[in-house]
Amino acid sequence: MTEENGFSLAPVNFFQLSANCLYASPMPWPALTSKYLLPDTSALCAQTHFADVALAWNQEGVAAQASVNAPFHRSSHPDPTRGDSVELFLDTRDVKSSGFNTRFCHHFFFLPEPCEGHMAGELTRFRTEDAHELCDPNELKVKAQFKRASYVIQIFIPAQCLYGYDPDQFDRLGFTYRINRAGGEAQHFSVSADDYQIEQQPSLWSSLRLIK
Repeated sequence: MTEENGFSLAPVNFFQLSANCLYASPMPWPALTSKYLLPDTSALCAQTHFADVALAWNQEGVAAQASVNAPFHRSSHPDPTRGDSVELFLDTRDVKSSGFNTRFCHHFFFLPEPCEGHMAGELTRFRTEDAHELCDPNELKVKAQFKRASYVIQIFIPAQCLYGYDPDQFDRLGFTYRINRAGGEAQHFSVSADDYQIEQQPSLWSSLRLIK
């Protein structure tokens, strides 16, 4: 193979990633301090690190926070990857034996600023009858704080938006993320969209242990 048509994989593709997701006391916006930060896997994904991502859980749902160390440019809809956005992928049963989305899988997007009246929503696509209804976007919570050279986006996904979510019975989540910047740069967690269709392959998402 030549350099132009050669095939390569990022280091993260050679092992299954797992991490802890800590409990946060229920409140409208759980305060996600540094102890809730997920590991920085940018080097494993052969990417530049530009966002610190925190995640927490409680019986009411899942909270996330992305601190982006770059200025906000613009939001985009219906394709959030064309602008600044956060995409979260969750499997409430962490099924690793399926090569496609089951009814427990979810793909959400969140925008720092509204675009065409949209700021959050669910994009999950299914290939079988094993599906759930997409959540009401009005139930997803998102807000952002902007500085000159950075911004923070806070997210809360309530339990009713997560089909099969039952942390008392299932103490793991399948999870990955994609943080997008206008211009095409992206930061991933457990698998890179440069190598796989992460929206359709939950078996490649990480496993998060729900720690109380």
